[in-house]
Amino acid sequence: MAVPVVDMDLCIGCGSCSEVCPEVFEMRDEKAWVIAPDKCDTCDCQAAADTCPVEAIKFE
Repeated sequence: MAVPVVDMDLCIGCGSCSEVCPEVFEMRDEKAWVIAPDKCDTCDCQAAADTCPVEAIKFE
């Protein structure tokens, strides 16, 4: 299963990913962090990535 990864250089800290998928993403120091990559089955990680205005979330 692919897991989400945030490109910290691209992230602008808008928080949209943590609003869509708070089980997986958390805002810290004005950046999004992946806190539980194995929990994408509890929310829609792809939708969280799709809401990112700078496309900072990729899947590896």
